[in-house]
Parts: sequence; C-alpha cells; structure tokens
Amino acid sequence: MTRSQLIFEDSYARAVPELSLSWQAAEVPDPHLLVFNDDLARELGADPDLLRKDLALLSGQPRPGVRTVAQAYAGHQFGSYSPRLGDGRALLLGEVIDPAGDRHDLHLKGSGRTPFARGGDGKAAVGPMLREYLMGEAMHALGIPTTRGLSVVSTGESIYRERMLPGAILCRVAASHLRVGTFQYAAAQGEIKVMRALADYAIARHYPQATQAKSPYLGLLENVVAVQAQLLASWMLVGFVHGVMNTDNMTISGQTIDYGPCAFIDSYHPATVFSSIDHAGRYALGNQPAAAQWNLARLGEALLPLVDEDLNAAVEAATEILLGFAPRYREALSAGMAAKVGLGQPAPELTDDLLQLLSEEKVDYTGFFRALAAGTAREHFTQPEAFDRWNQRRLVLLAGDEPTEAMNRINPVYVPRNHRVEEALEAATAGDLAPFHRLLEALTHPYVERPDFQDLAEPPPAGAAPHVTYCGT
Repeated sequence: MTRSQLIFEDSYARAVPELSLSWQAAEVPDPHLLVFNDDLARELGADPDLLRKDLALLSGQPRPGVRTVAQAYAGHQFGSYSPRLGDGRALLLGEVIDPAGDRHDLHLKGSGRTPFARGGDGKAAVGPMLREYLMGEAMHALGIPTTRGLSVVSTGESIYRERMLPGAILCRVAASHLRVGTFQYAAAQGEIKVMRALADYAIARHYPQATQAKSPYLGLLENVVAVQAQLLASWMLVGFVHGVMNTDNMTISGQTIDYGPCAFIDSYHPATVFSSIDHAGRYALGNQPAAAQWNLARLGEALLPLVDEDLNAAVEAATEILLGFAPRYREALSAGMAAKVGLGQPAPELTDDLLQLLSEEKVDYTGFFRALAAGTAREHFTQPEAFDRWNQRRLVLLAGDEPTEAMNRINPVYVPRNHRVEEALEAATAGDLAPFHRLLEALTHPYVERPDFQDLAEPPPAGAAPHVTYCGT
C-alpha cells in the first residue's frame, strides 16, 4: 500500500532513552532537491511524487509531532578509544514500517550541530553527500547489504572545507543505526539495565532467533559475527575498501555504513589504501577482515556482563563465538571467488594464486573477471605465460564449457571507478548533475554491458596519480 505521508515511530528512543538526545535540525535557508530515490521511496511504502516535494522533511524540518534525536555512541577510531562520539552532524528522523512489515531508520546527515559535534559545524558539502548516495546505490545493485540514500538536498548555504563549498543534507535509510560503538557507549555507562535494554532491543529488531540460544546475548553476538563475515567477504569480492572501519562504523545489522574515504580498487594489491589519514594501512584492503574481527571482539567485551556473572565463563563463551568469524569469512570468500572464475566448488589454492598473479602484473581487478568469461583475459597480462599456466589448472577443474553467463551475472562491468566518481562530484559541486546521473545509471545496472557507457568501465589512464580519499567531514 502506498502512503501519501510517512508515518514515523520512535521505538529506539523510547526503548533506550539514555542513548539519545532530543534535538532539532538547523534551519535551511534555500533547500533544493538534487537527487531523489523513487525506488527506495516505493519500498518504504511512500508515494515518491509526494515525498520528493516534502523538502521540509528531507532537510530536517518535519511536521509537528515528529521527534528527532541525536544518537549517542562511542568508538575505537584507528584503534584509539573515544568514549563519546555520537551524531555530531546528524539526526534520526524516526523509523518507518514498510509494507512488508520491516522497520527502517530515516536519518539526516549534515543537518547542523548537535551536543555531540566536538567542535564541528555540523554541516556537510554537496560532494560527500552525493558520494554516499552514489556508493550506497552501487553497493545495493551489487547485492551487498548497505544503507541507502533517499535524497540529497542542497541547503543554499556555503560551508568551508579548505575552500567554500555548497552545503547539502543526505537522508539515509538503514535497517537501524545500532553500531558496535553504541554497545561500547552503553557498557561504559556502567548501568547493566541500559546495556540489557539495548541488547534486548537489538535482538527484537534484528535477530529474534537469538532468543532460542542458550544465552540470547551470545545468540546476538553469533548473529552479528555471521552477517559481518558475509559482509566482509562481499567487500573483498568486488574490491571495496571502506577506509574507516572504526567500531562506530560497524553496524549490528550487517549493513555497510558511512562512505567517507571509501573507494574501489583498480589493480589488486592487499596493501591498497586510499584514505589520506590511514598512514599505517590499518584499514588496507587485505587488513579489512582482521579489522572486522577486532571490532567484533569489542562488541563481545561490551556484552560480557549480560552473558554470565562469572567473567571467565563469559569470556570463554564469547571467545568461542568470535573465533568462528575467520572460518565463516574464509568459507564465504572461497565460495565467492570460485564462482567469479566459473567454478561450482571452492578452490582456495587456485584463487589465491590468481590474486597473487593479478597483484604481480597489476591487472585491473574488475575488468579481469569479465575478460575471463569473454576469453580475452590473456590480453591483460604483460607476461601471459603465467596466466596460461593458471588458466590451464582452472580448465581442468571446469571439465566442460565456460559458464560465461553465470560468471557475467556475478562479475560487474561497472563499479564506481575512482576517477569517474571524482569527475562526477566535481561537476555536481559546480552545478552540473548530468555526469552524476549518467554514472548512477551505469552503477545501478552493473552487470549490463552498454556501449554508450564504455568509458565508465575503463580503469584510469596509465601513469595516473594514485587515488587519495578524504573523510568529507
């Protein structure tokens, strides 16, 4: 059923009032809609034609009776603990129940300072907000769990980020905004009732099956470990580098969140880093699974008081679950890599050797797998004999025809190429949204090859400077 107006609930703010603050967005002098997600609006059960006209709502000025809150959370940022982070420039508009009965958060980003702002101005620029919208839609089209943008609205203000830039607000849709850092914040308060209320809420909202476990809180941890193992494997399979895997950027739901300094690799190398602030490579491509397991250990620590009054017993039980992350991840990655090269069964030695070969030859990662299905992969190598030897091993395992169609269904033609993303965002910042919409069209149909989008499938020119990303705050 399509509704003319979204109906908001505030179950999280009521269930755990200690973890959010009622707050209002800053007024927006001259809002204009830059991009709107009609498909997502329909999924929420809204009339897109009506919702896209509600610029007051999409810029943080909802109708009377809608209670907006800033959420509290803590987090380890590049390994250093910050006890109080929270929504410094964001607000939770509320929760919407879609026609299927699923609950979604609607969350504003760039809506002004809150008590968690820590010196920032609380605003956001057009470029980073469009980046998050673009990346969310690309990941969704690739079948990777993700938050998604409903809209980006320009505010009519200029904000300073080394230079003056047009301001904007993103309206983000998520299964929830519960993070590992949310649990860290609750645990640090030392109030067991708050921690239990948060965990019970997370279980009821995301993992009701956890109540069947011996301890529902261990059941919660096990479910989060499972979804994060799948998520990290899916990132690695497409060459996605999140860039800022702090504990406040890891969701309990298993969705990808916060596309600040993220990027997709061109050529494969496990040490690939794009973020300008990740000097030690903590969140490099190949370090992402270990970073995820480290974050999950912080969640396990926060849950210990709920697991067992005997701390040693609680640690032992939580550790057993956390140790399950690595085999879950390896299983998902091995199966995914096998499918990418056309095999029905995992062949980890073969696919590990392939990654080594791609790294040594600096072969374009996304382009290689489409070329493999097309029978032209040999052309991507300066020393094709090494590829020939690898491919002969693959053909023995195939023992039949190349599964070209199956491979093309899971290996994209288009990913957000970094140089094309930057071109589109620079143009949008200057007022021209045409390159952004063209790129968005390609990325929302990533497996469909189109001659008019050929340039969007190509890696950057040889000799191009290394790509560097910034948080965009």
